Amino acid sequence: MVNRKWSAKRITVNLTSSEVKALKDYCSATGRPATDVIRELIRSLERSPKGLPEASHHE
Repeated sequence: MVNRKWSAKRITVNLTSSEVKALKDYCSATGRPATDVIRELIRSLERSPKGLPEASHHE
């Protein structure tokens, strides 16, 4: 049995070629994998942006 601290959900993100280049360049410069960089960016988002209702947790 696998003991997981968190559950993961796989998503697909469509990026322009310039966005892919920017991500690859950043990852190369920092030595971090794209998954970690994207996850950190998502975590840095405001939880409830001004003017928007509280988001419900959908999975």
